[in-house]
Amino acid sequence: MLRHRFLLVAALAALFFAGGYVVDGQSVSAVAQVNSKSKGNYLRHSHKRQTQRQLVVAKVKVGGEGHRILMGKGDAQFPVVVVSGTPYEMGWHIGNLMRPEMQRFVPAAVAGMGHEVGLSSQALQEAWSRVAAFTDPRFQQELVGLADGSGIPLATLQAVHVLPLLAPYACSSIAAWGKATEDGHLYQTRNLDWDKAVHAHDFPVVLVYLPTQGIPHVVPSFAGMIGAHTGMNARGIVLSEMGDSPAKEMPYNILAPHFTTFFRTILYDADSLTRALDLFQATPHTKRYHFVFGDGMTEHRAVKIRAHAPESDPAKRILIWKDNDSTDEFAPRVLKDVVYNDEGRGAYPFLKKDYGKLNAEKMIAITRHIPIKGSDVFIAVYDATALRLWVSYAKGEEEAYLRPFTLIDLKTLADADGKPLCAEAFAGAK
Repeated sequence: MLRHRFLLVAALAALFFAGGYVVDGQSVSAVAQVNSKSKGNYLRHSHKRQTQRQLVVAKVKVGGEGHRILMGKGDAQFPVVVVSGTPYEMGWHIGNLMRPEMQRFVPAAVAGMGHEVGLSSQALQEAWSRVAAFTDPRFQQELVGLADGSGIPLATLQAVHVLPLLAPYACSSIAAWGKATEDGHLYQTRNLDWDKAVHAHDFPVVLVYLPTQGIPHVVPSFAGMIGAHTGMNARGIVLSEMGDSPAKEMPYNILAPHFTTFFRTILYDADSLTRALDLFQATPHTKRYHFVFGDGMTEHRAVKIRAHAPESDPAKRILIWKDNDSTDEFAPRVLKDVVYNDEGRGAYPFLKKDYGKLNAEKMIAITRHIPIKGSDVFIAVYDATALRLWVSYAKGEEEAYLRPFTLIDLKTLADADGKPLCAEAFAGAK
């Protein structure tokens, strides 16, 4: 945990101070330098105007729909929020339905992290503004709706969405399908190992999107965070990520979308693994990551990706490994119809022992063996063929790998009256 905090502090400091975008603790544009005297006059006049005028946002009638239900048992309960409509409308309904949790978590997270590193929310917003220039407009529209629905300032939400770019991730993912599984379904895992001191895991939510345009998808997340650190769509595309960037490579490239935002683009638009890879390869990248992309319905396969943006050799920046690949970094510890990245924490013996019998229960058991203990905040296991997922969130100091898993079947998910919430949208599942 201390290592994670150190890396985050170093990341923020390197990003802003090395980049020249912070002066006296406040963010400025590198191309907006002005004479100090005239700048001071401008700021004084600007402040005076701001005390006299405030931004007025017209109230609009919000369409779409939003539903919130509780799933899980006992202290493992968490909300599932199902929203439909345009990006703005879906964001508004999420904000409205998650308002209490968001107001407790988001401002405190931004203020706490900002205080720890000595940076204001304005400095974080400066980083977000640069990333946003390369980010899907649908995501940005949803973020505006999220602000309007929750009552949290847009700048605060932008700041919290830039933090994952700067924070370290060291996670794991496995995909198994075909001959490796007992029913031929594609199962994929995702352990999120993150700093528990952020307390995001104490504000869990699973978001189900039914967009007016685009593919329905599910995103396990935290209150107020609409970026996807993992997710699955109605065409059986499932995405996982693992971070690789060392502190010595800071500051990172922020002239690119963060993976949590371009994952949302892929979930919106990818109807096959080939399409997901096309979208991925057309995207500029920020730093070093591993990814596992699976397709449980159309192509029925998965790949592991190493995307190391700082590599000087273009041929080494993106490497894509299929199953049983002799060039895989873990070869010869590879298997047919399996790809994985556990950073050497011991998944392979379990995969080999249960080969041909892998199912949700056995994949859950493997995820319990390979977390980074001390920082395991969330685990998901997906059946990307049947469109089901099992999730576990940490609670307080008890980590996710020690906690109960809850099944979410997207074909049968219903409200308190038994009315299906998204069965039609996810009807393509086998």
